Amino acid sequence: MDNDIYRHRKHRLFSPSDDLDKPLSLYQGDVHPDWIDYNGHMSESFYLYAFGDASDALFRYIGIDEDYRAAGKSFYTVETHINYYLEVSEGETLKYTTQILGLDKKRLHFFHKMFHGVTGDLLATTEQMLIHVDMNKSKASEISPDVAEILGKIWQSHQKLPSPKEQGRVMHIAKKE
Repeated sequence: MDNDIYRHRKHRLFSPSDDLDKPLSLYQGDVHPDWIDYNGHMSESFYLYAFGDASDALFRYIGIDEDYRAAGKSFYTVETHINYYLEVSEGETLKYTTQILGLDKKRLHFFHKMFHGVTGDLLATTEQMLIHVDMNKSKASEISPDVAEILGKIWQSHQKLPSPKEQGRVMHIAKKE
């Protein structure tokens, strides 16, 4: 697989001097023309695609790159919840924040918010649970110590942040009696 689009993006790397007392602001990008649906707005599936770019920025920030994956290690998403709030159109800039909601030796739970790059309006959110995988064995594995150390520092600070109101929501239609 050609990772040139990921390899050539400029992403920030973790620094011990970073302010971790707020959600991370690691990525912004524009709405691509092929993301637009028949209603003239970004199609629902491309919200997840765009959030994936924000996840990639987080991975790069904590030290997960082509070399990490070439060594047979990666995170796989096991559950995703998306909330859609406002429409966005072609060419508009999107900005993201990322908050770590939970962490253990094999799992990472985080929350992205997508904002309009000019107005600052909240467009969508996603809550995701990921598992660290040894791709050579196709099974869950412990997060590499260097990555776990960075995630631990972020998690230590993010535990003090308020939980997003959308965290842990369950989708259902209440039964009428």
